[in-house]
Amino acid sequence: MKNIQINENGKLKHLLTIEGLSKNIINEIFVRADSFLDSEKNNVKKVDLLTGKTICNLFFENSTRTRTTFEIAAKKLSADVINLNVNTSSQSKGESILDTINNLIAMHADMFVIRHGQSGAAHFIAENINPKIKIVNAGDGYHAHPTQGLLDAFTIRHYKKKFTNLKVAIVGDIKHSRVARSEINALNILGVPEIRVIAPKTLMPYGVEELGVIPYDNFDEGIKNVDVVMMLRLQQERMDNALIPSQEEYFKTFGLTAKRINYANPDCIIMHPGPMNRGVEIESKVADSHQAVILPQVSFGIAIRMAVMSLLLEE
Repeated sequence: MKNIQINENGKLKHLLTIEGLSKNIINEIFVRADSFLDSEKNNVKKVDLLTGKTICNLFFENSTRTRTTFEIAAKKLSADVINLNVNTSSQSKGESILDTINNLIAMHADMFVIRHGQSGAAHFIAENINPKIKIVNAGDGYHAHPTQGLLDAFTIRHYKKKFTNLKVAIVGDIKHSRVARSEINALNILGVPEIRVIAPKTLMPYGVEELGVIPYDNFDEGIKNVDVVMMLRLQQERMDNALIPSQEEYFKTFGLTAKRINYANPDCIIMHPGPMNRGVEIESKVADSHQAVILPQVSFGIAIRMAVMSLLLEE
């Protein structure tokens, strides 16, 4: 897709995908997120960077976790926030998505955070509305979830400090995961030398090697000596047919257990973008272990989303 998210000065204009971002832009987001975390440590609960700005959360798919973190992030920046329930809006009465957005722009909205079931929806909107309006993709179909990819990479940076000596394994439903695609793109840009994807063959995309990863269909082999393990949710709502025998069988062969994590490096961190299904992709004992950084991921997500929104709206 055309890279319309960078302006003529090389700055971020929208955040639609990790693809096409430079290492410098990602690091700029990380540095800004660091500053917000430092402010939080100093008990600064809100900053006045976006006073007078209006941000609309426009979710065509349900996601309480992502919408809530965007809302908290916007409010911490002192922006006004509108959460539009699309199921009860004029969309359900036949109005087009662009008409809905243009009506909100007429009400002086400055930014839209958009989640949509169709890949490319955020790009389509960004290409067809007033160029002064900012678009943040909060997940579109199988395509991308850029803020999740950024917050996961930021979490790895926090615990591992450098990217250039890491082995990272992403495990689970690679085929249907926009999170996996965004994470792979981010880690490649940041210089991670070895990215592994581990999944049953039915959940591994065709030609996945072209993304710059090493595929494994054997969990124990794939997890050996890795520094980071990111588990993914089984997205059964996106599966046309039964691609696994059962959740129980899946857990036996691709669930992260206390025994399996021993194949990884002793200081390996365990991540999960959520929502987490205990006993399907991860054992409770592992999810609650000292190696798990799943809850810090959520906190870092607020700082990353604050960084993205503040950078976009200060242009």
